[in-house]
Amino acid sequence: MGSCLPKQQAESSDVNAKLTGGNAHIITMTESWKQKLAEAESEERIVIAKLSASWCRPCRSISSFYAELAEKHPSLMFLSVDVDELTEFSTLWNIEATPTFFFLRNGQEMDRLVGANKDELQKKINRVLISQSKS
Repeated sequence: MGSCLPKQQAESSDVNAKLTGGNAHIITMTESWKQKLAEAESEERIVIAKLSASWCRPCRSISSFYAELAEKHPSLMFLSVDVDELTEFSTLWNIEATPTFFFLRNGQEMDRLVGANKDELQKKINRVLISQSKS
C-alpha cells in the first residue's frame, strides 16, 4: 500500500513484464496512447491506466494484480505507462507519486488512485463497472 515519489535513477526491473497481451496494453509512445484512447472511445470502453516507474517497488508489487484485473474484466481497457519512458505524462497528468491509476471515459478523467492499494483499486473498478452497466 505505498507509493513512490519521483526518482531520476531507474533500476533494471521491468514493471510491465507480466502485463502483456489480451486486454492489457503497454504504452511506449504517445501515438499509441492516443490510438488506444480513440479505440476505447469508439468501443465505449472505460480505460484503467497505470502510470508507474520501473524503479518503484509498490509499482512492481501491484503489477501482477493489475494484470489479473485486466484478464478478469474484458469490458475495460487496461493501459500501462512507464513515466520514465514517457516523461511528458508526468506533467500532462500531474503525477506526483507512482503508481497512479486513472479511470478514463472518452479520454476524460473520471477518477484516480495514487498508491498500490489493491483493495481500493478493486473498489474503484467495481464502481466503474457499475457505472458502465448503467450507461
